[in-house]
Amino acid sequence: MRAILFTLMSVVSAIALSATVYKWVDENGVTHYSDQPHENAEKVQIAQPQTYSAPRPAARSAQAPPAAAANTYSCQVTQPAPDQSFPNATSVTVGAAISPVPQSGDQGFLLLDGARVQNWSGGSVTIDPIERGTHSLQAIVQDSNGKVICQSPTVSFTILQPSVLNPTNPNFHR
Repeated sequence: MRAILFTLMSVVSAIALSATVYKWVDENGVTHYSDQPHENAEKVQIAQPQTYSAPRPAARSAQAPPAAAANTYSCQVTQPAPDQSFPNATSVTVGAAISPVPQSGDQGFLLLDGARVQNWSGGSVTIDPIERGTHSLQAIVQDSNGKVICQSPTVSFTILQPSVLNPTNPNFHR
């Protein structure tokens, strides 16, 4: 592993310094690279490094921002807190706030691990049972055509449940 790492570092250093690189295989079948010629070594052709120049951004005009849509929403997961852990939990209460209240035809819902939480119309809902592990939660508002018009940042949380495989489990009796 060290030989591979050393070889890669040598090649990268050689490229950075634009030096001539020599390659040879020893009697044990190990490939070597060096900037010094060696018996049975061959020159390695190293291409010039590629560069990229990003185009300059277009100048912004002094136009007024477009008028806000009639149904502009704000979505936020209110519980659980980001990266919150729930030890010994078999259920969890999740919730979100959508402002203003969805208009006729628009609907709000929660996604738990990418799946829609059923029967959610605002506030909070208890998910029971819930599997152990890390979960993600997101609030979404869709218009009557199914187009997403508001989406909260994803909040992750973890459910910690005891296991009979864990030797420190107080509920495990031998």
